[in-house]
Amino acid sequence: MTDEKPSKKVADQYDRGYDYTKYWDNRDYEHAAEEIAIRRLLDGRHFGRAADVGGGFGRLCLLLREYADHVTLAEPSLTQLEAAKKVLAGTDVEQIQMQADDLQFDDASLDLLTMVRVMHHIPEPSAEFAEIARVLKPGATALIEVANYGHFKNRRRYKKEGKPLPTEPVSIRTAPADEPDAIAFVNHNIDTVVGQLSSAGLHLVDKLSVSNLRSERLKKMLPMSVMLAAEKAAQRRLASRDFGPSIFLELRKNGS
Repeated sequence: MTDEKPSKKVADQYDRGYDYTKYWDNRDYEHAAEEIAIRRLLDGRHFGRAADVGGGFGRLCLLLREYADHVTLAEPSLTQLEAAKKVLAGTDVEQIQMQADDLQFDDASLDLLTMVRVMHHIPEPSAEFAEIARVLKPGATALIEVANYGHFKNRRRYKKEGKPLPTEPVSIRTAPADEPDAIAFVNHNIDTVVGQLSSAGLHLVDKLSVSNLRSERLKKMLPMSVMLAAEKAAQRRLASRDFGPSIFLELRKNGS
């Protein structure tokens, strides 16, 4: 008798009756903050082939198209890809079903890869990072957003309690999982993630602290223009302290 390998987990949770487009209602600040970060990290550069991995309904693909000749939305959810048809209608952005640990790109075929709001679903990302390294050309760029457990509020709390920040991912699920294979919700230690990326051959070039003013109270108090001006000023200044809830990492694949 042969041992059976465990079945590969399929990232299809967003096909189970959840409309992710609705998540972005009243989140104009967060969306704009991420666009500010991407523009800052890609400023002055242009790429051949780019892919947005786990890009949902194509929220950031049109922005990437400004920086790349060819953009692919690489998304595991058929529901999200269906929604992307409307968002990306009339554009040349390619839409393909695939997930981050099994990218359907040739070796060393991409000049740019982005992965935003995906890491909070991946407690152990070694397979995903290996795939990202595989499909990038030597010297190519990856922008990976990481949900940051070591943000300002948590650092202050752990310091007050005299405890070190966890180095492993921390589940932030607020309600019991409704299914045995329910999607994970975790925050990461940024230093741990940078080490994992380095082990995969992806080395840190730059980072930004993003969504630094994420607060429903501030959204009610301050005009959007004021919040975004403050966000733009803060992203680089606060990066070294991993201040915000979202950290954007710019990485380069080993090689010339």
